[in-house]
Amino acid sequence: MNLDAQSSHIAPRGIVSGDPPHPRLRLHRGFPSLYLHDKRDLIVYVPPGYDKHPERTYPVLYMQDGQNLFDGRTSFIPGRTWEMKEHADAAIRAGEVEPLVIVGIYNTGDRRLAEYTHERDWQMGGGEADLYGLLLTRELMPWIASQYRVRTEREATGLGGSSLGGLVTLYLGLRHAERFGKLAVLSPSVWWAGKSILGYVNECAPQIWERPRVWLDVGDREGHRTLQDAEKLHRRLKANGWRPGESLHYERVHGGTHDEASWARRVRPMLKYLFPAPQG
Repeated sequence: MNLDAQSSHIAPRGIVSGDPPHPRLRLHRGFPSLYLHDKRDLIVYVPPGYDKHPERTYPVLYMQDGQNLFDGRTSFIPGRTWEMKEHADAAIRAGEVEPLVIVGIYNTGDRRLAEYTHERDWQMGGGEADLYGLLLTRELMPWIASQYRVRTEREATGLGGSSLGGLVTLYLGLRHAERFGKLAVLSPSVWWAGKSILGYVNECAPQIWERPRVWLDVGDREGHRTLQDAEKLHRRLKANGWRPGESLHYERVHGGTHDEASWARRVRPMLKYLFPAPQG
């Protein structure tokens, strides 16, 4: 799949043209798919030293809502991002986190809800996460592996997101558990389609030979229902074999809210849990 041939397409609404804000952020425009009509931009973070060590390979984290992670010009609220480059750089340089590649997958605006939901809701529609999962696993991940020095084994591959992005992360992380060994599930929209994700955990868990390592969190200022839903998901994961401290970290974030500024504060501990630097 040749992205260079797509470079002249008109940028989707809300995406600002121009170079990425740092040389270690690489922008790829208009990634096409056979499974979903909309093209989407990608922004790829490479860690300090990536270009100086061409023999080295790196674990990789694929993140939903990529326009909100690094670049304030493209974020949902202009100027407010997850500050993911800054937090990843700091954690890597402090020796807390293994150097990794982070792939931000831009959402497609009006199509975000459809692509990030696993089941159709009778009021809101949606339910195209399986197609999005095929784009991710059959098209995007192989392309990234052809362009960047990423490790492709399950234990080195993560998936992450927040809100509906957290919901689709958990769903696809379980559906494709043979590919993803690490899941970052921040403030997930458990409420979607009558909380059907809880039933899906029950359905899917017995078929997973090894539990993906899960970071699950929720802010204590995200609302009573959101807190209750996250607690239910936490209990459901434990009941299905995830072990706190080993394969599951659950955190109720003091003062945490449902926005980029709050998720930014969770980036470093999340990376430290999912991608800890090797000891010794």
